[in-house]
Amino acid sequence: MEANNFHPFMLSIARACEIILSSPVADLLNKIGLIWRQVRAMVVIPVMKAAVVACLIMSVMVLVEKVSMGLISLYAKLFHRRPERIYKCDPIAEDEELGTLAYPMVLVQIPMYNEKEVYQLSIGAACNLSWPKDRIIIQILDDSTDLIIKDLVKKECEKWFGMGNNIKYETRDNRKGYKAGALKEGMKHSYVETCEYIAMFDADFQPAPDFLTRTVPFLVHNPSIALVQARWKFVNANECLMTRMQEMSMDYHFKVEQESGSTSCAFFGYNGTAGVWRIQAINEAGGWKDRTTVEDMDLAVRAGLGGWKMIYVGSIKVKSELPSTFKAYRFQQHRWSCGPANLFRKMLCDIVKAKKVSIWKKFYVIYSFFLARRVLSNFVTFFFYCVVIPLSVFFPEVKIPRWGMVYIPSTITILNAVGTPSSFHLIIFWILFENVMSLHRCKAVIIGLLEAGRANEWVVTEKLGDLLKTKSNIKVAKKYRSKFWERLHFLELGLAVYLMICACYDYYFRKDYYFVILFPQAMAFVIMGVGYIGTIIPSDN
Repeated sequence: MEANNFHPFMLSIARACEIILSSPVADLLNKIGLIWRQVRAMVVIPVMKAAVVACLIMSVMVLVEKVSMGLISLYAKLFHRRPERIYKCDPIAEDEELGTLAYPMVLVQIPMYNEKEVYQLSIGAACNLSWPKDRIIIQILDDSTDLIIKDLVKKECEKWFGMGNNIKYETRDNRKGYKAGALKEGMKHSYVETCEYIAMFDADFQPAPDFLTRTVPFLVHNPSIALVQARWKFVNANECLMTRMQEMSMDYHFKVEQESGSTSCAFFGYNGTAGVWRIQAINEAGGWKDRTTVEDMDLAVRAGLGGWKMIYVGSIKVKSELPSTFKAYRFQQHRWSCGPANLFRKMLCDIVKAKKVSIWKKFYVIYSFFLARRVLSNFVTFFFYCVVIPLSVFFPEVKIPRWGMVYIPSTITILNAVGTPSSFHLIIFWILFENVMSLHRCKAVIIGLLEAGRANEWVVTEKLGDLLKTKSNIKVAKKYRSKFWERLHFLELGLAVYLMICACYDYYFRKDYYFVILFPQAMAFVIMGVGYIGTIIPSDN
């Protein structure tokens, strides 16, 4: 365009803009802007400030709970307040007159459901337990729907029976109540009446031969003890980054949460496996119930309210397997988060009305065991760090104190990391991983509290066992092959877009450095949103 024509062109543009700004559209935009400013000042800002305050309060509550558990666990370690030093646990030995009758009768229960990759390991480990053969009954509760797997499990039981083991293979014609239903049916067999104690193992657990000789004495010599819980040791912790981070969380659970509960008030949540129960305590508590997906915790709470004690013996470790695929881990975490929230909803009145325990223990169960650890911790992790803090970059009026942004989460993170010092260098990855998983845990807690559609969803955690070591890549790929779009998780991807927008806005307009954590967190949501985490099943190409 020639220079002498440029000025008239700009004038025409200016006139066009003037016409637009004086049009009804401009009036509408001005009104919308005015309404938004009023809503922002009167509603959005106060709501954001209230959300920050609520999240800070929850953060402090979670911090106090974490610190108190850590101090109790530290006390137990420094002053050697271990169960072996508190409770009598002298080994059981054969009597010259009674012989093996000096040993109590023990039932070993192993519930299974299509456990093709691990059934041999658990059955073999149970049959190799060091206990008189005439004083132990091994009960395989097989709910498998795959007839081929069912036949394999049955033949494995027959093999060990032929080697002199008292092993029972039990099935049922439905899966009512899932694991709780199977355990309940298993208790109905006549031979169970001869047993005093029950040792329980999931299909991927491999107890050491001395497991019973180290756990049962606590029950024999201490009539007030209902449960002896052992620690889990993970055989596949080094399989991938996801299993390493799971190990960090699970080690904290056992070394701090279970240890502190056992030390402070002889109460904690039964882990559902690697434990030995007194049958009398199970019966007095009302037996197995399938009203939630955490039948193990349900039983433990009812037994604890009945006055029974539970002890955690961390020196006894049982080999087990962590879920190594993201799909399996998501299903597991949904069950572990939804179930406790749903149980809390159903048992709150029972806890308040319990007559055999003190007010202190009721407070501990309601506040510490349920509210702080299983509800608030999930809420604050997701809403504060993945919603409120990122959203605050758009509202300069919303101030978040440094102690809430830095000091509290740093302290909580360090406390969680003490369980696995060897993985401390992975702490940043662990934070990002846990923040992503908090989305699913928070959603599951809400579903459990409201008892919504998926509250009683039970998906058995898939185990790979030695599959990747013993099978060819082609066979594994054919069984576990999935298309790319089947691995997409749109909630994670949606959060990733949201966090990326917040990070970019903070970088360009706010300069308060929230983007330093928001960018990596957004990338973590992207990576997990496309399913690129955990054990990646090899291609058959």
